[in-house]
Amino acid sequence: MRVAQVSCWRDPGRRSGAELLEAWTALPLQAAAADAAGVRVTVLQAAWRDEELERDGVRFVFVAEPPHLPARVTRAWPRRLLARALAARPQVVHLQGLGFPLPARRLAASGVPLLVQDHAGHPRGGWRGRATRWGLARAAGVAFTVREHARPFVEAGQLSPRVPVFEVLESTSTFTPGDVEAARRAAGVHGDPCLLWVARLDANKDPLTVLDALTAAAPALPGARLWMCYGESPLEERVRTRVAADPALAGRVHLLGRVPHARVQELCRAADFLLLASRYEASSYALLEATACGATPLVSDIPALRRMTRGGAVGGLFAPGDATALARLLAAQAALPRPPLRRAAREHFDRHLSLAALGGELRAAYEGVLRR
Repeated sequence: MRVAQVSCWRDPGRRSGAELLEAWTALPLQAAAADAAGVRVTVLQAAWRDEELERDGVRFVFVAEPPHLPARVTRAWPRRLLARALAARPQVVHLQGLGFPLPARRLAASGVPLLVQDHAGHPRGGWRGRATRWGLARAAGVAFTVREHARPFVEAGQLSPRVPVFEVLESTSTFTPGDVEAARRAAGVHGDPCLLWVARLDANKDPLTVLDALTAAAPALPGARLWMCYGESPLEERVRTRVAADPALAGRVHLLGRVPHARVQELCRAADFLLLASRYEASSYALLEATACGATPLVSDIPALRRMTRGGAVGGLFAPGDATALARLLAAQAALPRPPLRRAAREHFDRHLSLAALGGELRAAYEGVLRR
């Protein structure tokens, strides 16, 4: 089976193809997963200059648009990129993102079955919503991390209820477990349990619920330490104020800020538990990386995280915003022997979140749109 994976999003930083493959890990990992499942993949990526690279048997084609055209035109209508995609003579085209109606319509009009994958999209209003409906009208299938995420698009009239919906992870992880004590020394972290947060500090990620839960659990877990990694942080001042004002948190919560991706693996290996309190996620790279390293996820009960943990089959789920439930869950999980928990987390990753698992989901989706 020949598949063209197409991404119309052009890097604002104008990085080279090699730099993008290092920075955008989902790009090569999704291709590698499909390739491992027996799919012949060509990746076509919007770029600022033409390049071709090969990695692990997959061809990556970076395509620039004419420089004399305005960026807003080439962003909406990357003519050369689409022509290169169809010139690869794929049996299926896999378009990344629901927000590219003109490319979706053009690719579907070629007669090649089109699979469009969501990446944290939401139904848009006005003319953008109408454009989405028009662009997706001829898609042979759509992919979401979890089927429930398609419902708002159907209810908004932007996606036909007759279009097949496939559950496909956005990515996977190459992280691996390692020696816990060595990882803690390398990362400079500790705790019993050692807790990890990898997410923005904003209202959707809801760090205040995690802090409230840690306050409630502190009497039962006096050795607990929480290490928080984050980039964008509109709530950072509120978090700092909350930590400084609460004796149960002062000295237990460590705000690391932005850390290099290479250090995240050491932090995931060092952690006993990953804490996520999100109100919405399209997927969770933090959960992928943490479970790959053997950390147990304690996460909010929302569709994407419910699916990724198989309903809490690994770790546990709590209602969004319910700090009391998270505190109880944390205390209960921390009382269990850690080595079996680590093995269970990695075994869950291997079965449901690994390169092989993602490859199986991609192949099933490609075969599904071919049948259609």
